[in-house]
Amino acid sequence: MTKTAVVTAGTGGIGLETALGLAAAGFAVTVIGRDADRGARAVERINAENPAHPGRFLAADLASLDQVRALAGTLAAEHAASGEPLTVLVNNVGAMFTKRQDIDGLEGSFVVNHLSPYLLTELLLPTLTAGAPSRIVNVTSASVAVARRVFDELEPPGGYYAFHWYGRAKLANLAYTLDLAKRLQGTGVSVLAADPGGAATDMTNGTMTNPDIVSPALRLVWPLVRRMFVRATSATAATAARPSITAATDPALAGRTGLVIGSSATPVTPSRAATNPRIVDAVRRLSQTHAPLTTASANTQHPG
Repeated sequence: MTKTAVVTAGTGGIGLETALGLAAAGFAVTVIGRDADRGARAVERINAENPAHPGRFLAADLASLDQVRALAGTLAAEHAASGEPLTVLVNNVGAMFTKRQDIDGLEGSFVVNHLSPYLLTELLLPTLTAGAPSRIVNVTSASVAVARRVFDELEPPGGYYAFHWYGRAKLANLAYTLDLAKRLQGTGVSVLAADPGGAATDMTNGTMTNPDIVSPALRLVWPLVRRMFVRATSATAATAARPSITAATDPALAGRTGLVIGSSATPVTPSRAATNPRIVDAVRRLSQTHAPLTTASANTQHPG
């Protein structure tokens, strides 16, 4: 039976390289993105890598939770109709906004970097469980180290600083990932995080050059930090995709769950904050409240 994979934000950069790696490993890959032209070019490259299992593109704006719900419905219905398992879901989507973005009344960084992959994953859990053994790979970031660790509300108090808010959303998603791994013990669904490390992407070459993305206390030394970061982010997108590809395909990881695959494509110790019970519980509440699995209430649907 054909192995299948879904890669969000898979039409360029690390996401596309992840899709190409999965195609080379024999997967039929679906990439998700907003731009049909980029999607078509991505599919051409995927098909060149694995002509036996053609890739495809599905359009969705993953900043819209309504579109995430529609995408999940489409994927679930297709797999139910075809009988093919969904073997791998790679939540690669991520974004850092220099200025605060409002998305359907919610803070944009938290929506894109956590609520969107959280919601897609939760809605596809029945499909992934039916296709077990299967894997969920959530892409994390070293920025969790500078995250605001206040999760009493969706948006923390104080001024908006993109780097810290991005790290906060990534921390929320990592806490969710490790919590989900515990929930799914014994189901045949492995849940892993993958840290791509540094790569020369649009984010590092664009947004990261703006000192206003960090708090005033860090801003004075940001040029130095930025230079160190640039040296650490000189890897290609293909190199940065290795942790995600490893998490999704490595036979040595079969049956293992709750791991963080670091930039060297080997397991590393997760951030202590991501395993803090208080943070885990707060993230669970925020997720259920602001990204309900139905439009009525998350509390009647969420098993955790």
